[in-house]
Amino acid sequence: MAYTLMPWVGAIDILMGLSLLIYPTRIILLWLVVWGFLTALLRPLSGEPFAETIERAGNYGVPLALLILCGVGEKKSFRSFFKLVEPGDNIKAETLAKVANCLKVVAFLLLVGHGWLNLIEKKAITGQYSALGFSNPALTAHIVGIFEIAAACTVLVHPLRPLIFALFIWKMGAELFYPHWELFEWIERGGSYGAILALWLALPRISLHKTRNFDYSAIAL
Repeated sequence: MAYTLMPWVGAIDILMGLSLLIYPTRIILLWLVVWGFLTALLRPLSGEPFAETIERAGNYGVPLALLILCGVGEKKSFRSFFKLVEPGDNIKAETLAKVANCLKVVAFLLLVGHGWLNLIEKKAITGQYSALGFSNPALTAHIVGIFEIAAACTVLVHPLRPLIFALFIWKMGAELFYPHWELFEWIERGGSYGAILALWLALPRISLHKTRNFDYSAIAL
């Protein structure tokens, strides 16, 4: 049954991606948030570590950030969820702050999740380190895990633009090391480094709004 369903699931995923690229709507973004989170939950439900769900925060967190950017929190009619959405240039400071907060949480989760998988020495990860020539893949995994968890905490508490950009390069490069289907794996994990890049791009505008004495402390995601 799994092999019968997989081509259908893949076709629907591709159609959703094309729809979002060509004619983005709130309903597609909402579907991607729900679908991405449910498929991430399937991993621990099938016996894998819960870190697998956290590490895939980019899959459901990025469409959530786009949904917030498109004004999902505002009062919308049912029909508006099927209309073309284009955020444009006149984004409210409150909306931008919510998007940035969402991206910070997403970046935190995906880095913590991947660091966690390193610390528990996930077989696929240590296999990558072995293939790259590291003589002690377990030690390498522990070092990477500690680094990623520390970086995740920094992103959540006090994000610095140079660090965010360095993490973007790190994450984008690290996703290339998956064996056999490197290009497809790299594309499929676009949310992981895309969320970090989006956060890096959002930070200057956040700083600009702060200079206008806007209080973000009361804004909840």
